[in-house]
Amino acid sequence: MQFLYTSRQADGKNEQGIIDAVSQEAAILALKGRGITVTNIEAIEEGGLFSKLSFFNRVSNKDIVILSRQVATLFDAKVSALRVFTLLSAESENVTLAKILGDVSESLQSGSSISAALSEHPDVFSKFYVNMVASGEEAGKLPEAFMYLADYLDRQYELTAKVRSAMMYPAFVITTFFGVMILMMTFVIPKISSILTESGQDVPVYTKVVLGMSKFLVDFGFVFLALAIAGIALLVRYLRTEKGKEHFDTIKVNLPVIRTLFRKLYLSRVADNMNTMLSSGVTMIRALEITGSVVGNRVYSRMLSDAVEKVKGGKSVSETFGMSGLIPPIMVQMVRVGEETGDLGKILKTLSDFYAREVTVAVDTMVDLIEPAMIVLLALGVGTLLASVLIPIYNISSGI
Repeated sequence: MQFLYTSRQADGKNEQGIIDAVSQEAAILALKGRGITVTNIEAIEEGGLFSKLSFFNRVSNKDIVILSRQVATLFDAKVSALRVFTLLSAESENVTLAKILGDVSESLQSGSSISAALSEHPDVFSKFYVNMVASGEEAGKLPEAFMYLADYLDRQYELTAKVRSAMMYPAFVITTFFGVMILMMTFVIPKISSILTESGQDVPVYTKVVLGMSKFLVDFGFVFLALAIAGIALLVRYLRTEKGKEHFDTIKVNLPVIRTLFRKLYLSRVADNMNTMLSSGVTMIRALEITGSVVGNRVYSRMLSDAVEKVKGGKSVSETFGMSGLIPPIMVQMVRVGEETGDLGKILKTLSDFYAREVTVAVDTMVDLIEPAMIVLLALGVGTLLASVLIPIYNISSGI
């Protein structure tokens, strides 16, 4: 960050200047090293309103991937850890990330290890990330650890993005469907219904149902909207509770159609996490513990926690996985082969790649099936609505 300082010259005059430093103390030390006598120093506020809002400066997965690759490159060039994070803090375009890296630099200057300094910011650096860095520190392979992390985050982002895109398309189509139906019921149908009312003729039952629904939306639409908003707000609030998150995670891995997709996604994460950590020298028990904390689903997290206790009790990983009911037999058998041959890391890498491909295939298949189904549903809904009022009008005009 930048500081505006005032210094006293040899002739007694004051002079102002700007200096870049990690902290105010570091700025003062740097100025004293230049032989400058500082009489006043203040931090310069950077950016405007938008730069101060966390929404516009949140640290994304992309930011962490780029950061990890930059750190690995600088460590390869034999740059010291303090210098690495000081440089990246000054160069980062993300205000939030720049501040965090500045804090990391300060912690390093105070004698903390890199992993300990990163662990002070759990919202940005996960337990998995911190433990990978710690294992790299212990093994003297920090460049490799940060490159592993960048590659891992890239893979996870790609998988998550695919699943998110698969969920967004049907959500958009369904929202459009209900939007079109509501607009027709509140603006189009009321005008057409006046023609049917003035004719004085009987109309079919299905037409009466449509006209009744239209009248309800026109008369009580705002009440219905208020109740819908309140219901959504309560649902969101419930899903933010531990019980709600537990229910939602359970639904994702048990609901027909989508459970196959989500189970493969979590299996890919489990295999990828464990492979990355075991390859970096992390113990099996610690790898299971950390994987359980970052897998992203409480059902699988609980299963991995149980696996930790069973492995501590003397059982093998393949045995505990086989008892869970959440790990398919093929994965259990491959893990057993990996344990017997002493090449579990390679087996897990193979499993991770396999399930990543399965997720891609499942997403593509789901999108291919959902697209025509949604279009047909939209066409049937609008067509049925129009037919229910246009057919009676046609019958009335034919009888004149």
